[in-house]
Amino acid sequence: MKRGKWSPAGTLNSTGEPQLLQKFKGYTLKKSGARRGNRTHTLAKGPDFESGASTSSAIRACQAAHYMRLALLVELSSMLRTDFHFDLPPELIAQRPTETRSASRMLLLDGASGRLRDGDFRDFPGLLRAEDLLVFNDTRVIPARVFGVKESGGRVQILLERALTADTALVHLRASKGLRQDALVKLPGGHTASMLGRQGGLFHLRFSCAVENFFKDHGEMPLPPYIERAPESADRDRYQTVYARVLGAVAAPTAGLHFDGATFAALKERGIRHAFVTLHVGAGTFQPMRADDVDAHEMHEEFLEVPQAACDAVNATRAAGGRVIAVGTTVVRSLETAAAMDGGHGSAAADDGRCIAPFRGATRIFIKPGHRFRAVDAMVTNFHLPESTLLMLCSAFVGREALLAAYAHAVQARYRFFSYGDAMFLTPSPAAVPRA
Repeated sequence: MKRGKWSPAGTLNSTGEPQLLQKFKGYTLKKSGARRGNRTHTLAKGPDFESGASTSSAIRACQAAHYMRLALLVELSSMLRTDFHFDLPPELIAQRPTETRSASRMLLLDGASGRLRDGDFRDFPGLLRAEDLLVFNDTRVIPARVFGVKESGGRVQILLERALTADTALVHLRASKGLRQDALVKLPGGHTASMLGRQGGLFHLRFSCAVENFFKDHGEMPLPPYIERAPESADRDRYQTVYARVLGAVAAPTAGLHFDGATFAALKERGIRHAFVTLHVGAGTFQPMRADDVDAHEMHEEFLEVPQAACDAVNATRAAGGRVIAVGTTVVRSLETAAAMDGGHGSAAADDGRCIAPFRGATRIFIKPGHRFRAVDAMVTNFHLPESTLLMLCSAFVGREALLAAYAHAVQARYRFFSYGDAMFLTPSPAAVPRA
């Protein structure tokens, strides 16, 4: 079985045929008829128009129309999770941060040309112009993991997803057996939590104390599962950005971990402005995509706020011809949500699509190839897990082939991956931005 590459289908070659279809010329696309999510496509040899007796313009027109129909079918065929796979040696997964925050390396990828350049994060301020704007996520990570004991004596691990009220919360729970309704869990400090019910894959618990204070006093930092060590005291500082303010995340916005006092001093010297949004990263960010068909994936819900001050800074930057540079995929998702909504009321924005309005609420935005970025002109990001939604977001920005080629280079060059790893600086491919 052959499948088309994910590239624009409308570009024509000298004969007037879409370039994407040169490799498919003489083939027709047949669908299996299977239901959405399980369908397969096969390529079968088509009729040989060139050897026929007639070479009339009618035949050529028919053939051209056939090519364009095929282009559309290839373009609209399913993206598979495995299209975003790459091989990563385990020793490249960073288990600890660098000695200083800004000592990381940085790989630059120009989405327009596919060009790569190796660099150091300390050089990042020199890539910016005075009219550019950096946008940060100021969420603060809660020490969100605690351990308890069931009444039967079984051990329970609780990972906070989000507080619902002062004393109730949705959590991820690991135990040898699940909790029954009204079951009690004994917690540190003499506290308890009782089982109220389930919400999808999450457990709804009522605590005998204030949720936020309990986790601040008794929780440990929720390091990602690929960091194969117990949290240490240093992680309370290093798994937190230096500008974290609004408590609520259970995972760090890791692109911001590279910024330190020296970086901000260099940015200030160059006159670079910045703004803040808030997106409370949930534990769902570490959940693997289970659907084979990318379109079948359902994103987890996260709370975000894009305040008026951030909107004013973004819109003024755009008006002055500057770039809006998102520090991390959480900022990308925040700004793109705000760009798609009118003030958080759920209606499409009435502007020209290049301005944003304030937004406060939940988002399930899933950015994947085909998305047109309306609010972001460049981004700083870390390296992401194979087959993850964040890898798909970055693929949408620079192109899948270009991104996977950059990842292959990063593996060969021994970059450090994931939360405590190195950074990338991405600028978009032409396909990622709205046409003028």
